[in-house]
Amino acid sequence: MNRILLDGRLEVRTGDITALQVDAIVNAANSSLLGGGGVDGAIHRGAGPELLAECRRIRSTDLPDGLPTGQAVATGAGRLPARYVIHTVGPVWHGGTAGEPELLASCYQTSLELAASLGGTEPAATVAFPAISTGVFGYPKDEAARVAYESIRSFVGGSDRPEQVILIFFSGDDAQGFLEAIAQIA
Repeated sequence: MNRILLDGRLEVRTGDITALQVDAIVNAANSSLLGGGGVDGAIHRGAGPELLAECRRIRSTDLPDGLPTGQAVATGAGRLPARYVIHTVGPVWHGGTAGEPELLASCYQTSLELAASLGGTEPAATVAFPAISTGVFGYPKDEAARVAYESIRSFVGGSDRPEQVILIFFSGDDAQGFLEAIAQIA
């Protein structure tokens, strides 16, 4: 499934984020940056030991207490076909009353800002996101979809970089659920 939205700036598709040949992929990381399950584990496995070594360096210098929820940091991509991995920590769902929508929006905003600044004179033109916080962090998929869409729409409406944002879902059902959740606001 591939669906183009926002005048070609947003693509919704299914597949494996670790196989994408894009400038940057976003990792739904935990605050330790040292790998985990789900998308985080797949990205670390695909990237190889170079990614873990770079994350350890970041933790020992810039982020000794870990990456705060809603923020983002970039590394190289190791053995992945992407140039960069942008790590962001999504919020754990606590019913929606603990600032989760704002923190999730910040994940997309700070990741897109970082993508636009990567590479100096050649910033990331393409960036791919998984569905942040919708796995073990328990964020309801339909609510996360609306936050993701609104955040991306707002950012690309005011910036020419990245040129294309990809939301990649592992299953067709999840991609379809995303499209249904945003149908009234798209």
